[in-house]
Order: sequence, then C-alpha cells, then structure tokens
Amino acid sequence: MDRREADQLNPLQLAYLGDVVWELMIRDHLIHRKQNVHHMHRDCIALVNAGAQAEAFRKVLPVLTGEETEIARRGRNAHAKHPAPNHQRPEDYAAATGFEALMGYLYLTRQEDRILELTRIITGGDSNG
Repeated sequence: MDRREADQLNPLQLAYLGDVVWELMIRDHLIHRKQNVHHMHRDCIALVNAGAQAEAFRKVLPVLTGEETEIARRGRNAHAKHPAPNHQRPEDYAAATGFEALMGYLYLTRQEDRILELTRIITGGDSNG
C-alpha cells in the first residue's frame, strides 16, 4: 500500500493492525532469549499492553520523523467506541493507540526496516527481527 492510501485509513484501523505487528516484534525478540513458552508468554503480556506500549512510544518519540509523529498523533487522538480498560490509565491507552497506529502505518507502507529500528531502540538493541 502506498503512503497516500495508508493516510486515508482511520487511525483506529492502523492501530488494529499495529497491535499485531508490535506483538509479533515482541514475540520475535523473546524467542531469542531461549526461555520456555510459559515465560515467553508472561513476558509478552507484560510488554504488549497499554502501559508498556505508552512507555515504548515515549522511548521512540525523540527519533520519529515529522510524518511518523503526525501518524502517532492521529492515533493518540482517535476515540474508540469503548473506554480504556479499568486497569489502564486513559493517557497510556491513548499513547498506546498512537504507537499502534504508527506500527500499523509502517507495516502497511512496507517500512519493515524502520519497524526493526524502532524495536531495537525500545528493546535495547537486541531484536533480530
């Protein structure tokens, strides 16, 4: 999909896809730790939730391009038809949605190298992708 087409998508659609992209990146990161599946699953849950995604977003914010920042802003400002889960802060939920929208956008526009670069920043540089 070209950038013009991706720009036409609702940010919540981008976030819907970006959530899966981010979970795949985290699972790929965890598989290299050579843990058992139970521990990988537990660690994945800890890293793929609104609070952790909001923290991930804060880590990469300084290195985002203007275009990426705008995509994330659109996602952050999008309003889902449901409130944030009870165990998540609304501001973290909004930031996580922005982060997911960015991941979805990068995936749809075939910017896999950028996804890997941001993942390495977030995970401390040891993601093989």
